Amino acid sequence: MNTITWILTGALAVIFTLSGIAKSTMSRDRLIASGQTGIAPFPMPVVRIVALCELLAVVGLIAPWLTDTARYLTPLAAVGLGIVMIGAAVSHSSLREPKGTAAAVTFLVLCAFVAASRFADL
Repeated sequence: MNTITWILTGALAVIFTLSGIAKSTMSRDRLIASGQTGIAPFPMPVVRIVALCELLAVVGLIAPWLTDTARYLTPLAAVGLGIVMIGAAVSHSSLREPKGTAAAVTFLVLCAFVAASRFADL
């Protein structure tokens, strides 16, 4: 189970690192053109704050468990990313984008699995 949790944690870390970097560096038009259409209803300062939260959560997903320091931060980071995914699912749903909604729900489920697994290990 620990191996599966680490694999999913790594996958989430890669996904949210790429998303966070894109949202923190690209313009609104470029983000939408690259497929991040869920940002459309939000002002860019909100998008930039979400990007920062995603990048901080990536550190929280890996560093505490890897260093065995403040391990409770890992499941909390997964919960935080899950909350971001709830917002993404709502945004994509309101834009009538079933593929975007399905992707956000999938990532939400992965976040929930990592959070539940790490909480159980505490």
